[in-house]
Amino acid sequence: MKVSAPSHLLDAGPLVGLLDADDQWHEWSRKILTAIPGALRTTETAVAEACYHLRNHRPALSAILRMIDAGALVLEPLVQRRAARIGGLLADYPQMDLGDATLVVLSEIYPKASLVTLDVRDFTIYRRADGTPVPMIAPRPS
Repeated sequence: MKVSAPSHLLDAGPLVGLLDADDQWHEWSRKILTAIPGALRTTETAVAEACYHLRNHRPALSAILRMIDAGALVLEPLVQRRAARIGGLLADYPQMDLGDATLVVLSEIYPKASLVTLDVRDFTIYRRADGTPVPMIAPRPS
């Protein structure tokens, strides 16, 4: 069975927003993420970041694991397979964290997919290996 390329990639912020009703981005995240058909694809590093932010909200942690188990959230383990590329990104962008670097690499693997993120400032700066920006779906600045 051939797996189709994802249309959307997911950053940690909207995942936190989706699962934490008290998060300032809860409504935006819920509206965007529930409208996306099919599974969301992200990296293990981005999920670890979301879990860190949700560490005191155990039901949200359980929800992430249920999403993974159900196939609604698909994780790409990229650090070991793409360590050199990730290291290059971290060297090129001093403000970049490991989660963002893995998402840029994931965007290189799936170049037609849009990244759902709250981090507009940084993802506007980051570039893929071919020099193009990461396509984004993000909240509009107020």
